[in-house]
Amino acid sequence: MNTNRLEAFSDGVFAIAITLLVLEIHIPEPGSGRLSDELAAQWPSYAAFFISFLTIGIIWINHHAMLRRLARADHSILIWNLFLLMTVSILPFTTALMAQYLKESEGESLAAGIYAGSFLLMGLVFAGMQRHILFRRTVLLAREIDQQARSRVLRLAALGIVPYVLATAVAIVSPYLSIAICGAVAVYYALPLASSASAAIEPPPA
Repeated sequence: MNTNRLEAFSDGVFAIAITLLVLEIHIPEPGSGRLSDELAAQWPSYAAFFISFLTIGIIWINHHAMLRRLARADHSILIWNLFLLMTVSILPFTTALMAQYLKESEGESLAAGIYAGSFLLMGLVFAGMQRHILFRRTVLLAREIDQQARSRVLRLAALGIVPYVLATAVAIVSPYLSIAICGAVAVYYALPLASSASAAIEPPPA
């Protein structure tokens, strides 16, 4: 099938997921306390929103670059894409969970671990889809890409998984450190140099 429909459907899922993130940031009830204090108390929600918004945005950019390398998509690529969109769709839930429990005295480590783990799962599926497209479905590519360039793309995708493994593991020790790692990854990949390197292969002109 043409990749235009695949990309349009995926963009819709990305847009919904990224929009749902803001629902965790609540407007304080009048009379519940000083507005400035009530707003400041929601800092875990702000941090979670920033990290998740940036991460979903980066995945959307790289997803766009990945699909533009394709001339068409077959059934296996559609299935991979569905699994990737599933991992994106659960991020509003894991974001809300982390924001809710971060300042609690119980459950905060598990919430942070689930949060980091959801990024890890998304990274694994994204890398798996990259590998499937670049090494198992080369006949579907819009243009020929040499082995070295394909390996570079996959290597960069795999390297992005490493900090999420670390963030998931350290959540049991320090939820704040776990979230800081996730935030650092999001900020790093948002930088122009990192974002251009993550694409690694320029897609053909539209």
